[in-house]
Amino acid sequence: MTGRRLAETRRAWHGVAEILLAGPQYRRSGTIRLQVVPGGFATVKAPALRVVGAELIVGEQRLALAGNTPAGLAAAVDVDAGVPDIYDDHSGVREDEALVVDGEIAAHLGACFTAGDAALRRVLPGQTPVLWPEHFDVSVTVDEVNYGVSPGDSWHNEPYAYVGPWAPREGAFWNAPFGAARSLGEQPSEASIAEFFEEGRAKL
Repeated sequence: MTGRRLAETRRAWHGVAEILLAGPQYRRSGTIRLQVVPGGFATVKAPALRVVGAELIVGEQRLALAGNTPAGLAAAVDVDAGVPDIYDDHSGVREDEALVVDGEIAAHLGACFTAGDAALRRVLPGQTPVLWPEHFDVSVTVDEVNYGVSPGDSWHNEPYAYVGPWAPREGAFWNAPFGAARSLGEQPSEASIAEFFEEGRAKL
């Protein structure tokens, strides 16, 4: 899995999450929150759209992301394309930009989100993980601590789990500017992510 291809696919996924899911959902239903579904992510309210691997899914309709533009996909599924206008930290993907999506990498990112969502539900039962489109990670916040999984970013290109206390902590465990992070590797595991979250809770 090359760093460039991973970054391109992640950027495309992020752009689709904002332009085709969160933006239309916010304008129609008043929320930017998204949710993890097996292998990808989806809206939580109307319009009902999902991304699984390298495809956008609406009902029985399945459209390839790779090579298509957000504007073209929006027209095909009849949604109002555009990012939510309530935050500034966007992916940078243009509505007329041809998306670069590697199917194998998209499947891996979906597996990371799926394992992370399951780990959050296991360690923090009663909490509902949210996939936030602005930072493009799935997380929950409990007692002023953020727990989540990111598909990677400018700080760390590979997908990783994190524990981010609002107040800084000291010690070897806290290895990131925002707290603690652990790379998910090639085979993300719900059990190993949950173990990391539990370790973070114990050290807090």
